Amino acid sequence: MNDTDCLPLAPDRIDAALAADGFARIDGAALFDLLDIGEADWAAFAASWNDLGPDRYMADGGRYRRRRHAAFRCEGGHFVRKPHQPHYQSRDYNPLNGDVQRWFDPAEQATIDNPVLQSLFAFCAARFDPAPTGRWHVELHQFRIEARPGEEGRPTPEGMHRDGVDRVFVMLVDRRNVREGVTRIGAPDGTPLGEFLLAEPGDAVLVDDHRILHGVTAVHPVDTARPAWRDALVVTFVAED
Repeated sequence: MNDTDCLPLAPDRIDAALAADGFARIDGAALFDLLDIGEADWAAFAASWNDLGPDRYMADGGRYRRRRHAAFRCEGGHFVRKPHQPHYQSRDYNPLNGDVQRWFDPAEQATIDNPVLQSLFAFCAARFDPAPTGRWHVELHQFRIEARPGEEGRPTPEGMHRDGVDRVFVMLVDRRNVREGVTRIGAPDGTPLGEFLLAEPGDAVLVDDHRILHGVTAVHPVDTARPAWRDALVVTFVAED
């Protein structure tokens, strides 16, 4: 596996990597140290993935994905939650599930208020350039991808893709009894730029969605007699009109 390097957590190094390469991979342990994430806060945050509703919009017929969703306005680094709304992507970006207003269970307010997420919001807002309009539309997605005997779990069933936004933050929350799930990065013309495994809690990647395609390979259970899943947080930023 062509494993791209994790960056030291100096903010200027992350900013430089985003500017030069269009993405920056971050080590979870270093991120926890930088944001001073405590064990109790992380445990409560990660436990919220145990209560996600089913994703009923999978055009491939799969029932391997659970999800919660929330939307925010970010202005001057300050996040305000918007009324619950559907998630929408054009088929130009999501040929499998696009052109449909998809309603998911809302993220719990306790999850939003958790210091872990508040720190991650501040980290992302500081790393991404100010929106041209001065405001970001931000969407938060909690994903659990389950793998079962005879049914692989597909984190990105649409394949290598752009999300149709400006910036993306992806962070691993948990891997339980699964193998594979490799993150792949590519240029807009499909040229591979690298691949790596988000293996430990907090391992993350920041992406310039205009310049980078991304995708994750399917996960499979290691022990087919035990539950198996991959939990991830995805936060997207798009300049608000």
